[in-house]
Amino acid sequence: MHEVTIRPQWTIRQAGGAVLAPRVIELLVQVHAQGSLASACKVLGVSYRHAWELVRQGETLFGEPLVVMERGKGSTLTALGEKLVWADRRISARLSPMLDSLASELGAEIEKVLSSASALLRVHASHGFAIETLRRFLVAEGVPNDLKYCGSVEALASLHNAGCDVAGFHVPVGEFEAPAVAYYLPWLSLRSQKIINVASRHQGLMVAQGNPKKIYALKDLQRRDVRFINRQAGSGTRFLLDMLLQKEGIEPTQIKGYEQCEYTHAAVAAFVASGMADAGYGVETPARQFNLEFIPSQTERYFLLCDERSLATPFVQQMLDILRSEAFRHAVDQLPGYQADECGRIAELDEIFQSLRARPSRRARH
Repeated sequence: MHEVTIRPQWTIRQAGGAVLAPRVIELLVQVHAQGSLASACKVLGVSYRHAWELVRQGETLFGEPLVVMERGKGSTLTALGEKLVWADRRISARLSPMLDSLASELGAEIEKVLSSASALLRVHASHGFAIETLRRFLVAEGVPNDLKYCGSVEALASLHNAGCDVAGFHVPVGEFEAPAVAYYLPWLSLRSQKIINVASRHQGLMVAQGNPKKIYALKDLQRRDVRFINRQAGSGTRFLLDMLLQKEGIEPTQIKGYEQCEYTHAAVAAFVASGMADAGYGVETPARQFNLEFIPSQTERYFLLCDERSLATPFVQQMLDILRSEAFRHAVDQLPGYQADECGRIAELDEIFQSLRARPSRRARH
């Protein structure tokens, strides 16, 4: 299968005037990451002279400095330079999952034209870093696939309506498991579906490095000086947060920013890292990627669901081989907050979820 890659690119134009070259933003991102202009040049493969010319172009356009050089201390970005870097990271965090879904769709369409076989593995899944890893492995192994990121409910509904072959969703461990399973129940079938273990992961609060606002628990989100960024309604993370708030007796209206949302964990982390919010709720991996503090509050398990008859199909079998491979488990274990627990193990729904064992009538109705 041919891999399609789509990357966001943005720039700034003066009204009726010059345009900021995208290469300037790439350079600033690397200066921020590497700590010096010389190191940024090595990463980008450009000469020191050319890099300075790019910096000058940007500073001319804005009329403000972007980079500060200090002898013996490397290079640092000005406030404006940092803001451009964080804008780039927010754009990437917000759009990359959607663009990955589009790239997967385009790749699938191209494959249909190039190959005599029209079949492919259709995966609709709640966004997560284990699923991102699975997609990379599927492409590397040449498994034709079409991956769409969506909320857990949308993914399960799609499987229920034969819109995909495999659905990815996540369920909290412990006291919130039963209400979460009840929430998903309209799209589950004990008789005809099988569940596949992928990983466990941690959800919690993301706050700025050093935790300057002293945010340690959900109750701190009620303070007037705390700004919050939420996940979208319909996402499993939003549902989990709402259950946690209800348990603590916290009204969402008491949280400044509760109605403002992003569509991925990475976008939430980028929002906090850019200083536009003081806290967000999500998985640990992007918090570490954006150098944020992470305060865990809940462990959950990520699963794949499919119809039993699909298990024997070649593409699902290839997917299972990947999930059970040492290479894949190692890759998932390297993700902060993730652990590849019994990865690739197939089970009955009522074997995994205790709350379904007392529902014999449900089995009969499906």
